[in-house]
Formats: sequence, structure tokens, C-alpha cells
Amino acid sequence: MTTAIAYNEFGGPEVLHEISLPEPVPGTGEVAIRVAAAGVNPIDAKLRSGARVSAPITEPRRVGNDGAGVVTAVGEGVDGFRVGDPVVFAGAKGAYATEVVVPVAHVFPRPPQVSAAEGAALGIPVGTAYQALRSLGVGAGDSLLVHAGSGAVGQALIQFAVLWGATVVATSSERRSGRVRELGAIPVTYGDGLADRVREAAPQGITASIDAAGTDEALQTSLELVPDRGRIATLVRGRDAAGLGIRAFSGGSPAPLTPQQQTWRTEAVPVTIALMAAGRFSVELGPSFAFADAAEAHRAIEDGVDGKITLVP
Repeated sequence: MTTAIAYNEFGGPEVLHEISLPEPVPGTGEVAIRVAAAGVNPIDAKLRSGARVSAPITEPRRVGNDGAGVVTAVGEGVDGFRVGDPVVFAGAKGAYATEVVVPVAHVFPRPPQVSAAEGAALGIPVGTAYQALRSLGVGAGDSLLVHAGSGAVGQALIQFAVLWGATVVATSSERRSGRVRELGAIPVTYGDGLADRVREAAPQGITASIDAAGTDEALQTSLELVPDRGRIATLVRGRDAAGLGIRAFSGGSPAPLTPQQQTWRTEAVPVTIALMAAGRFSVELGPSFAFADAAEAHRAIEDGVDGKITLVP
């Protein structure tokens, strides 16, 4: 039997509980994976609480998208993977489980330089960051403002943008400014006077901005500093984007991602794995919890902790 984490009603972390399921069998084009680590993302807690609108619950709803593990079986038509291969996966329906079945298009080889926990930390954060930067065309010559630079998405935004030749200014608390600087960005603390501090950090001007914070301050600062509203994006306040004349990529936006944007999100994972294997991209890991303690993991992500939270069997 497979153990998974699910909820039967929207609510606090306490609604999460274990369920037992038959061991999954991969269908055509699918891979079965024994999970070694699952990534805990803020969207998991938002969906569980009902803060992010989703369909009515009609059966136990499983949790999680990202993880890493070992291949236990491959379905018909699957090439490139064998039983025993270490892998990273994204886009799963219920990654908080001891075993999952995932479409092969969302399964990627995991080299020895990337731990299971690091692999589990990738999917949503790096996919979101990579796609947002590609959509805005960020590259050499740009000065990018990243709001919430010390979070998982923010750290990915900084690293990709720096690799692609942009100058990056990123907001964070004073306590977390060291991590932002380590990744190659110029840290600025949020709070009163933010726009002036950004101007001082980037006297050449800001050409693009990505909001991973969702605060009024973040949006107002971007609107004040970036001349082209088409190069301002929010990843959190999607419902407000159209009224502000800016772009939104998910984050509650009523406009779905385009096929091209979805492709970029998938592409981001193997790109990041290759960069990690080459020592050119890093993941900051936070606390790890047992699957049985998924509620505690959700409390931790809601309270705010440093680094990426993972679950392990």
C-alpha cells in the first residue's frame, strides 16, 4: 500500500491526514516513483486553506506537486528511464506520498551532485521564476527589481537573471540580505523609502520588475520605477494585475498560462538540474519533516522559515 497526505475539507493545517491507497501502476507514458523527498510550496497551503480558489472537494484531495525519488516501474512507451534510476519530478498530482505516478514529460534524471531534497525543491519555484523571466525577456543590459528576493522563487529569479547578464536589485529583510548578496543581487530592505533605496542601488534605472511578495509596497514601487508596465509582473496578486496594467503569471490570475509559458515552466527543471550539477545554481534547504508531520510543515511555511521545506517518508 501507498501512504499519501490528503484533506477532506478546507481549513488549517490540522485538516491534513494520512490515507492508504493501492500502489500506483504506471500507464502508457508514465513512470512510477518511490518518493525520497517532496517539496512543500506556499500554494499547497493556500489551496488547503481555501485562500486560493479551487474546485469543491468531493473526495480526499491529495497535496503536492514536486519531489524526487527512485523509479520503481515504467509504463508502455517510456524510453530513457529504468527501474532504480534516481529522478526529479514536477507536476505530480499528490507528491506528498510514498509512491507516485508521473507523466514521463515531467520526470528528469537526477545526477549525483543533486540531492533528493534539492531536487524536490525545484519544480514550482524554478519553473515560475524561469518562465516569468523568459516572458519578460530579461537579459543582458536589463536592471531587474525582484520583490521577496530571499524566498525560493526570489532566489531562483536572482540566479537566472544574473546568469543571463542582468543587474539584479532584490528586496529582503536586513537579516536575509546576506543570502541575496551571495546569489549576486544588490539587496535593499523593504519598508518606507523603498523606491529611493532602489534608485540609489540602481542609478541607471530599473527596466523590469517581478513581484513575488504580493504587498502594496512592492506593486507601487514597481509602478513608480519601471517605465514600461508591460515589463512589470506579479506572481502573487494576479487578480489585481489587469487593473494596474501589468502582467500576471498565475498567482490567482483569471488568465491561464499560455502553452509557451507552460513549456518554459517544464523546461526550467532540467535546465536547473544541469546548472546545479555544474555548480552554477544553488538551493537553500530549510527544515525537513516526516510525511506524518505534514501539518507541522504547513504551519512552518505559513509562519515563514528560511529555506525550502521538504517532506520525507
